[in-house]
Amino acid sequence: MVFKLSEARRAMAEVDADPDDTEAAIRAIAAMSGGSQERCFRRFERTTAGMDLLRARPELYDRLSDIDYLGSLPEGSLGKAIWSFYTTEELSAQGLKAASESAHEATTSDSDLEWFGRRQRDLHDVFHVLTGYGRDLRGEVACLAFTFAQTWNTGLGYLVFRAIKDAGWRSELGVLTRQAFRRGRKSRWLLDQNWEALLEEPLATLRERLGVGPVPAYEEVRSAGAPVLG
Repeated sequence: MVFKLSEARRAMAEVDADPDDTEAAIRAIAAMSGGSQERCFRRFERTTAGMDLLRARPELYDRLSDIDYLGSLPEGSLGKAIWSFYTTEELSAQGLKAASESAHEATTSDSDLEWFGRRQRDLHDVFHVLTGYGRDLRGEVACLAFTFAQTWNTGLGYLVFRAIKDAGWRSELGVLTRQAFRRGRKSRWLLDQNWEALLEEPLATLRERLGVGPVPAYEEVRSAGAPVLG
């Protein structure tokens, strides 16, 4: 397992300067991930649902990047909530994809592991909406903590630990982040879910069925680059 701490620190210096620098955050995660992605994939391919997805290899990005499709889904559905998240926060699946591709070296490989990596990337916004953590600074760390509990990706753990260390264990961010980690541990494993099909389901029902629980109340801290909400 190889960790690239100096690379991670350089990337995090860029994030400190600009909290909205998604590319730098992705580089920091990658530098500290070691073999986390491979371990998570091995678990995925041992599940029946994971093997079904591997045979079909759907691209979640295709659904999430189709803003018209998301907007056409019923009110209260997961997909419609993602549409609202994207439009309100001025985000897109395309933006996350571009940041990820810019952060990683280009590859011609299209292995099952590469496909799984793309799927994990695209699940980030799904997890934001599913958990109810916003794109604000506290919500972003909480979403990463939830995902860390699901994946045990040491790169995510590095970012989360660093945020708590800076803010304080008993700070509002620290409390929210620890709560998010516990939610991730208590919920069902979400990596092998058929999210393409679940986009049309009621969000409240999904939260209950998957064990994610209700949306926590917390005070958002918006970054300078985030849109001003009405």
